Amino acid sequence: MTEIKVPARICFYGDHQDYLGLPVIAGTIDRYINLKATPNSDRKFHIKLLDLKEVTSISVDDDLKHIGSDDYFRSVMMVLKRQGFHFDQGYDIEISGNIPLNAGLSSSSALVVAWIRFLVAIQGKSEEISDFQIGRWAYEAEVLFFDQPGGLMDQYTIAQKGLIYIDTQTGESTRLKADLGKLLVAESGVPKKTLEVLKNARVYSQNAVDVVKNANPEFELKHATLEDYEKYIELVPEELQGYWYATISNYHITLEAKKELLKPNPNITALGDLMNQHQIILQNNIKNTPLEMIEMMDDAREMGALGAKIIGSGGGGCMVAMVTDATEEQVKQAFLNRGAKAVYAVELTS
Repeated sequence: MTEIKVPARICFYGDHQDYLGLPVIAGTIDRYINLKATPNSDRKFHIKLLDLKEVTSISVDDDLKHIGSDDYFRSVMMVLKRQGFHFDQGYDIEISGNIPLNAGLSSSSALVVAWIRFLVAIQGKSEEISDFQIGRWAYEAEVLFFDQPGGLMDQYTIAQKGLIYIDTQTGESTRLKADLGKLLVAESGVPKKTLEVLKNARVYSQNAVDVVKNANPEFELKHATLEDYEKYIELVPEELQGYWYATISNYHITLEAKKELLKPNPNITALGDLMNQHQIILQNNIKNTPLEMIEMMDDAREMGALGAKIIGSGGGGCMVAMVTDATEEQVKQAFLNRGAKAVYAVELTS
């Protein structure tokens, strides 16, 4: 039997930055997608998605000419076949997990990475393929293949694991001190609107940057300073000014968080404050946080959360809160009292 276990991810700093080529800080947590497979004799991958109660079959001889929207099983196979992979053996496969679906913890990317790791394993290539390469293939199969508006953060984080700072232009990753105190994840129960939120945020943010670059062709976003917000604000149309502010400010919040997380003993209070600053920008400028979730996080902070933010692209889904041993239960209850459907502690994985 082949068994694969792949974690969920949380973006702590840098949401809505990766598609602009700006860095992010994200980490994997102890919620997982599990894949178990045994060989069969009929040259097909029989896949049971136990949590969704869905079944699908793919022939190892599928020509992959007809790949439907979001059919990540086949898109992965196509990406790997382009790399010289050949599939000859069928398997009976069961996939399950405890990552909430469509909630911001990147269950879809975890599934893609798990599927790639499985296909790599049955080729006997697990030892020779790097985690970085796994992340790259996952990004190609999930985002580029379907021309989706997201960046590479999810796939690269999940494949490489741990708490990392990712240069999203190159994919180069820097390992950080995996110390953010105690973490709670709260499931809001509000459905996500991933692609709609991502598309709007990406288009508006890019348009704001393009206005500035048209006026000053030498301007480079990765060299932007906080002063550049005021310097160029009058050039940016009023409807895009919030996105211009978010782009510049969130970038520098991420850089400050990286600086703190490279220290031997990061200041948890300072990191919580940066998380809160990030969330204020997400809800006021990117406008990706429903009112119900804003109220949940406000109450969580009042009960002692050092920091709290929405997870993922937004529009709904999960939140993360930084807490202490002394405030964990009060913060958990604050989320539940406001209507969160589940709240639980998570730990960063390595």
